[in-house]
Amino acid sequence: MFGSFTLRYGLLVAFIGATIGLGACGNGDSGSEDSEKSSSLENVAAMAREHANDSTEPSAGAKIAPQRAVASERLPYAEVDENLVYGHFAFPADMIEPLPAVIIVHEWWGLNDNIRAMADRLASEGYIVLAIDLYAGAVADDANSARQMLLSVVENPEAASNNIRQAYEFLSSTAGAPRVGVLGWCVGGGWALDAAIMLPNELDAVVVYYGQVTDDDERLRAITAPILGLFGEQDTGIPVDSVRNFERALARLRKDYEIHIYPDAGHAFANPTGNRYNAEAAEDAWARTLRFLGHNLLAGSSGGS
Repeated sequence: MFGSFTLRYGLLVAFIGATIGLGACGNGDSGSEDSEKSSSLENVAAMAREHANDSTEPSAGAKIAPQRAVASERLPYAEVDENLVYGHFAFPADMIEPLPAVIIVHEWWGLNDNIRAMADRLASEGYIVLAIDLYAGAVADDANSARQMLLSVVENPEAASNNIRQAYEFLSSTAGAPRVGVLGWCVGGGWALDAAIMLPNELDAVVVYYGQVTDDDERLRAITAPILGLFGEQDTGIPVDSVRNFERALARLRKDYEIHIYPDAGHAFANPTGNRYNAEAAEDAWARTLRFLGHNLLAGSSGGS
């Protein structure tokens, strides 16, 4: 059985070019495009303020090892603006059949070593994980560089949307995942919520770590996946009032959701780099994340390890 999956994985790499464009077509609703872009630009400014004195130096939290051996690879999963996009693809080394999958969307720093480590850590819990790249291979090590990279995404949001659609197709069609969820931190948390709106009938779980949210009923109405939101009360970039408005909108629309706000945590409390890491909040949030994903992705899965 393990040999059969090894063969499948080899074919996945060999035939990547044949499947890379599956998610390239289709456009989102552009009716509120100007409003959404304005909101995104405000979020760029807020993130720049939040991370102005931050760094990407690892803290003790960055040294948490995966629970079991993980196989990982840098693989192309999409083609955006005629360029291949490479992500970090990881799964348990002892996997027998395809497992449920999670799309990981990076923070404003980009697909760096921290995000790859988090992808491996999640994969060791029994998932196929694809950490996607919205910055075309670039990684920031200072706030100004990150701001410029994020602005490039805001100026071309359809490219990012296309990127995420193809990531879903890669995991569901090419990797054969029976269920797919999405998880993002910071800027990636906002895109995780956007993914739930873009792919309302495809995604099975959504985890938003201190990402930009909305209380727009029209946008949120489409979501069918359960949502876990994890926020810091001291976060001035994602104000707690906006989180409460988001929560009220979800309640009003009778969505399946769980929102948790940590009283003593600020923005990026779960990022084990820089000076914002809050170990207590991060560990609790990770435990909630694993329970939530386990309930919505692993329960009843036909895949195994």
